[in-house]
Amino acid sequence: MIRSIFLAVAVAATLTAVAQPATNKPMVHDPVLAYENGTYYLFATGHGIQQMTSTDLTNWTVVREPLIKDIPAWTHDSVPGFKNHVWAPDVIYHHNRWWVAYSCSTFGKNGSAIGLMSNVTLDGRYPWRDDGCIVCSHENSEQWNAIDPNFIVDKDGTAWMTYGSFWDGIQLVRLDDTMHAATQPVTIARRYAPGFTPAEPNPTSKYAGTNAIEAPFIYHHNGWYYLFVSWDYCCRGMKSNYRVAVGRSRNVAGPYVDRQGKPMTEGGGTLVIEGDKKAFEAIGHNSVYRFQGQDYYFSHGYSIADKGMSILVKRKINWTRDGWPVLK
Repeated sequence: MIRSIFLAVAVAATLTAVAQPATNKPMVHDPVLAYENGTYYLFATGHGIQQMTSTDLTNWTVVREPLIKDIPAWTHDSVPGFKNHVWAPDVIYHHNRWWVAYSCSTFGKNGSAIGLMSNVTLDGRYPWRDDGCIVCSHENSEQWNAIDPNFIVDKDGTAWMTYGSFWDGIQLVRLDDTMHAATQPVTIARRYAPGFTPAEPNPTSKYAGTNAIEAPFIYHHNGWYYLFVSWDYCCRGMKSNYRVAVGRSRNVAGPYVDRQGKPMTEGGGTLVIEGDKKAFEAIGHNSVYRFQGQDYYFSHGYSIADKGMSILVKRKINWTRDGWPVLK
């Protein structure tokens, strides 16, 4: 008991030494969360991955040091132009380790890689182990983009990863025991049905096309796997029109359909949240968790009061009688 108290004090002192004052309105992009020993950990896009901690999911302390202190050399070799601005991480506890996947890319191109690292704890006592690359994509080769990873462990204990942005949409691979890709990717969701091209061109990239879907997150609830995706365009401040849609399947590999039964591979999706034009211009790139008996939705939103600054959005989730998520 004395050793546990000493350890807790030591860890708290370490975090305090590198942390900023707590805030209930943190600036964040692409947030994911984890819970360990009374502390919530938030990881997000940033130089070396931004990290924050909280004890109540409301007040967040921003840790000054990035999660990745030394970017692995292989990332620069694999992704031309990538330096240290790491995108859209995900985190999961599996096989008695914490695993973090992260995106290495350059804006609007699909020469990308999803990296992997692991640790036995989240509290900073031990260094993170570089576990290499989970999957990568190459310009003018793959018709998908290796960014925006999300882990999901199915009801049988098998790990999967969904990912993707634009091109041919959202991909899914099964992972082996080392959390690396064990199968070829399969498309499980698109913004539009194949062959359909919207009249409006992509305002953010001349390379990525108009299949504006990304940021998948799969959540298992009451026998269903729910695939959340972000539609349309992020990262434009007050010009952003990001929004979140969902479909579901009895099987982690799909097929996923929306509330009207339209397949997500054909452009289906039931709207979950979008900008209300009062507090937020647009909202997207979400994650979903069950903490202390309550389901929660997290994402970033482009704040109107803050002239398009990206801040954390948190909502409780209720479920309709027929099993669809509604945000409170």
